[in-house]
Amino acid sequence: MKKLILPLLMLTASPAFASGGPFLSLHNTNFVVMISFLVFVAILLWAKVPAKIGAMLDARANQIKAELAEAKALREEARALLSSYEQKQKEVQEQSERIVAAAKDEALNAAKQAKEDLKASIARRVAAAEDQISSAEASALRQVREKAVTVAIAAATEILAKQTTAEAASASIDAAIAQVEAKLH
Repeated sequence: MKKLILPLLMLTASPAFASGGPFLSLHNTNFVVMISFLVFVAILLWAKVPAKIGAMLDARANQIKAELAEAKALREEARALLSSYEQKQKEVQEQSERIVAAAKDEALNAAKQAKEDLKASIARRVAAAEDQISSAEASALRQVREKAVTVAIAAATEILAKQTTAEAASASIDAAIAQVEAKLH
């Protein structure tokens, strides 16, 4: 009721008193409008519209609070997800750096191994070539010796043929036969 006293006092001190006619008459439009307004406000109060409006506003405020809490939770979840993805990205970056470093090390080791294999192959080829050279040298020496022996035998045969007479040849053959008989028996 205290809330109604102030609006009534404000309405009573209006310019309607200056119109010159009775204010409390139904012919005075200002009075009729005031009565209609008061009846309308009374109906609103009787139907508890302010309480319903307050309840609707409270419900809307609670809904907004719930939406804000949900948005805050979603924001925190998004931050956690972002942090997780950043961590995963960091781990993947580190893993890729490790893979690149391992590939570089592997490439360096492969190059080093290839150099060592090449050196070993060259050493084997050099050794094989030296073996071939020494074999060729030995073969050439053997051929030279055989040729020298052949030439020496031919020269000795020729010299002996010139110096040997028929009697000396016959005696030499008999001595060789005796020697062979002695060795065989």
